[in-house]
Amino acid sequence: MTATATNSALLEEFQQQDDLRHCRFCGASLSRTFIDLGMSPLCETYPSANNLNRGEVYYPLHVFVCEECFLVQLQEYESREAIFTDYPYFSSYSDSWLKHCEAYCKKMVQRFGLDNRKFVVEVASNDGYLLQYFVRQHVPVLGIEPAGNVAKVAVQKGVPTLVEFFGVELAKRLAGEGRCADLIAGNNVLAQVPDLNDFVEGLKILLKPEGVLTLEFPHLLRLIERNEFDTIYHEHFSYFSMLTTRRILEAHGMKAFDVEELASHGGSLRVCACRAENRVREIEPTVERLIEQEEKAGLGSPEGYDGFREQVKKTKLSLLDFLVKAAQEGKSVAAYGAPGKSATLLHYCGITKDLIDYTVDRSPHKQGKLLPGTHIPIYPPGHIAETKPDYVVILPWNLREEIMEQLQYIREWGGRFVVPIPEVSIY
Repeated sequence: MTATATNSALLEEFQQQDDLRHCRFCGASLSRTFIDLGMSPLCETYPSANNLNRGEVYYPLHVFVCEECFLVQLQEYESREAIFTDYPYFSSYSDSWLKHCEAYCKKMVQRFGLDNRKFVVEVASNDGYLLQYFVRQHVPVLGIEPAGNVAKVAVQKGVPTLVEFFGVELAKRLAGEGRCADLIAGNNVLAQVPDLNDFVEGLKILLKPEGVLTLEFPHLLRLIERNEFDTIYHEHFSYFSMLTTRRILEAHGMKAFDVEELASHGGSLRVCACRAENRVREIEPTVERLIEQEEKAGLGSPEGYDGFREQVKKTKLSLLDFLVKAAQEGKSVAAYGAPGKSATLLHYCGITKDLIDYTVDRSPHKQGKLLPGTHIPIYPPGHIAETKPDYVVILPWNLREEIMEQLQYIREWGGRFVVPIPEVSIY
């Protein structure tokens, strides 16, 4: 085969791949790149040392923006069953996150009059981290969580949990059993849904006529402004603005009536929604104000998404420059945390255990294992006091205050903290 024929075959193959890419919400063809972060393994797969001979599968972290509805999204390379059926992430290992959830429950009880006659459902309820606070206030609850190993912990906390994936089929079954919800909570799950329309339609079916849905997710505008590119990984299929979220809800017969900006996860939104025909809930000015802010920032046009790539590249070069200089000076560098976002940061920047010796994590489910791909070992937090590193890189940078408080003792030997996002900062 001639070179010309080979090139033609490659172009045809690329064209076929383009034809297969469609927006998971509106179905439009996807061709505009938001960011291409190279290749990375699934971020919540932590191999043990005796499993390394099996190898690891890498997938593209090529993110597109839909030029019709502006949904930012990754393609689905692995099934939800492969990712979420046996899951190593347990929400309860962050003290600040638990405080956030307890405050949410108190606020929902007060605002929407929840008591023992009401019914709260959480989709992707994990280890009962949130619903446990409703249980303590005697509000009937149901958790829906596909990871059986995680759901088991929730049940032990007194949180009844269905081990299933959520969608239209399950929603119809629960509704048929008379178990529609006064409040549905979806905290940091919307991004993890490959079949977005099935999921959102299921939420509407499960909601009582006067019920309320709350969705929390990282805010795309803050992701761009604060350079939070490491929150892009394969377990997150989509990234949401308020502008796009309103369109999705409206397409499924719901309306967003309020939105609150939160500090969690580097800047998140809490959207309150209800059925479109609900006349009890009037749309608050917060919704339109935020959409106007997003449109002013350029999120209402395809060109508004084009500048992200350059700022991400600058962060990569800055972090590599710091770590290489530290190695040349003979300084020891460890890390704190084994969050999903660390896989993206380390792989995109090309950082392995020759630049970071090890990391630590509070979760016993990750200790004794290795970070995916880079094979940086994961130890219990006490390993930092034993080894006294010169620098500790905080990988879950959104929890930096909590972690610095836990590890303030590193200052006894002159240790310093490194926060990589939004730009490399030394504390």
